[in-house]
Amino acid sequence: MTARPGPSAYARLVLRIIDARTGEPADAAPARRGLTRVEAHVPGSDTTDLRVLLVADLLVRALEIGGTPVWALLPGGGHRRAELRARAAALGIHPFEDGPDAGASLARAQAVHVAAEGGPAPDGIRIAVAPVRPDPPDVADPADPAVLRLALLARHHSAGVRLEAAALDEAGATLARWRSAVARWARHPSRPVPDDVRTRLRDAWEDDLDLPGVLGVLRRVEHDPDLPDGARFETYAYADRLLGLDLTRDLGTSS
Repeated sequence: MTARPGPSAYARLVLRIIDARTGEPADAAPARRGLTRVEAHVPGSDTTDLRVLLVADLLVRALEIGGTPVWALLPGGGHRRAELRARAAALGIHPFEDGPDAGASLARAQAVHVAAEGGPAPDGIRIAVAPVRPDPPDVADPADPAVLRLALLARHHSAGVRLEAAALDEAGATLARWRSAVARWARHPSRPVPDDVRTRLRDAWEDDLDLPGVLGVLRRVEHDPDLPDGARFETYAYADRLLGLDLTRDLGTSS
């Protein structure tokens, strides 16, 4: 078992999620930065299963940014597990360990279960992930997997996703524009992430993993005439620790 300790550069996030069992907010991490188990329950390898694993990955990233140690698990065998892992790796999802039975001490660690709406999951805090429609082969995976990742991030995990060509085209155009802008901004003197921008980003992802809210903050930063380009660069690089879109990929290019 490998628990990945989160960085301690910033204060611990107070990350709250809506527990799908009760409809009430619940803390995603225990007090005093104790270990949290994040378990992704995915029986197959379709795009809804992939979205469940993506939401679990986002939860892991958010907890780690706040300094909470996380044990990321993929319990159960399921079918087509190798195919799911391959698609997840392409999408930039961090590896999840196969889920053995937890020992007594680990069983006492707080667990958050991430599963598809209506899908089976053990008792405990649960994030329900709405389905993706349609599913390939109706719509093929894009050549750049980050385009699919961004298209899935554009809707809150509690809302269904219509994965159509127009949505992928929009995500692809946004990703290309942001990567080009980040490469351009990187040529200017670095400036810290403004405190109010950092607060808005954190407020969004602390609030039930509101990734559309995070993306909205980035859109405002992109066009804010009062922000220096160096601060835009640092803001996008900071947010990408959570988003996992490889926004700094084009650094050093001539674009």
